[in-house]
Amino acid sequence: MLEKKNILTYEGLQSLESELHDLKVNKRKEVAQKIKEAREQGDLSENAEYDAAKDEQRDIEARIDEIEKILRNAEVVIEDDVNLDVINIGCRVKILDMGYNEELTYKIVGSTEANSLKGRISNESPLGSELLGKKVGEIVDVQTHGEVIQYKILEIQKSK
Repeated sequence: MLEKKNILTYEGLQSLESELHDLKVNKRKEVAQKIKEAREQGDLSENAEYDAAKDEQRDIEARIDEIEKILRNAEVVIEDDVNLDVINIGCRVKILDMGYNEELTYKIVGSTEANSLKGRISNESPLGSELLGKKVGEIVDVQTHGEVIQYKILEIQKSK
């Protein structure tokens, strides 16, 4: 079975590579030191510090595996090459929530980088998928929780 491509912006790629490096170089050493210190305290069967350090080690190794898998299947969007005539992954879009008359700005990214609190929505989200391929001035209808929300596209720009 083919694994799903992970669409990343160059910024997202750099962020994941940096996190992976930090986990491998720094976090592994830190947790190894914690395990060593906990072992020196004696009986491991009732050693909470040892258990916590081993749990942390498992979490670090799981995150390393996750990032490596993402990077193995990464497809990087070159944001400078994004066509600004229509909405694409890697562009920033300003929209108007027509129900609340509120302007919103989002960067369209792959699902790996999505973080609505930082204004990054996934191309696979209901809003992101409706926006893709649309032009300034168009209105999109997004189905969420039993209601339809209308957004008008005000502006498409490079994300930088």
